[in-house]
Amino acid sequence: MAALNLLTTKGLSRNFGGLWAVHNVDFELPEGQVRALIGPNGAGKSTFVGLLCGRIPASSGSVQFDGRDVTALPAHKRIALGMAYTFQITSIFAKLSLWENVALAVRRKHHGDANAVEGGVKAALSRVGLADRADQLAGDLSYGHQRLLEIAMGLGQQPRLLILDEPTQGLAESEVDDFKKLVRNLAGETTVLLIEHNMDVVMDTADMITVLNFGEVLAEETPETIRDNSAVQAAYLGTG
Repeated sequence: MAALNLLTTKGLSRNFGGLWAVHNVDFELPEGQVRALIGPNGAGKSTFVGLLCGRIPASSGSVQFDGRDVTALPAHKRIALGMAYTFQITSIFAKLSLWENVALAVRRKHHGDANAVEGGVKAALSRVGLADRADQLAGDLSYGHQRLLEIAMGLGQQPRLLILDEPTQGLAESEVDDFKKLVRNLAGETTVLLIEHNMDVVMDTADMITVLNFGEVLAEETPETIRDNSAVQAAYLGTG
């Protein structure tokens, strides 16, 4: 039996000053899948994610999450429904400890239940390998570790959908390997949408890949098929 779609868009578009950053995108993300979103710079990936999260209003089209039309909902209400996302630029609280950063996210889920918050923070920091740094100030972390902290903040919300925008940017090679293991462990437990330039990460973690180019879907196939797609090679992989 095929998995139900957790996220669906129909004709989703965004126009900026007469230019289509995203144009007429139909997109389906089954529950439990790890989906990679790739494409050249300027392809519309970040705009598309902003439309999904509610940070950017759509010019036309619709977004459905878990069977509900969320097109008009602001970002914080989509978070409450089970979306979590990280940005290309980290959005941590530099003067708070790692523990306090993650606790802020976990409290959204557990509404002040102290035991649940403590357990949630520990679990989230452990999953990204930062449990031993819980008391450290977030601003003292390397950029790569700040990226991992932001992922922990997302995981702490126990989201139905976790959107990761360039999560391996700034990570050392060993940290990238750990990230790939983390995503593989999340597979089936949480639906993941991964916007990523590192093709090794994409090929090693994604169940399916969606390729955007000029704001439109160029291809949507398995990693193995995408690798051999001549249109994708020409537009993005540089081998055409």
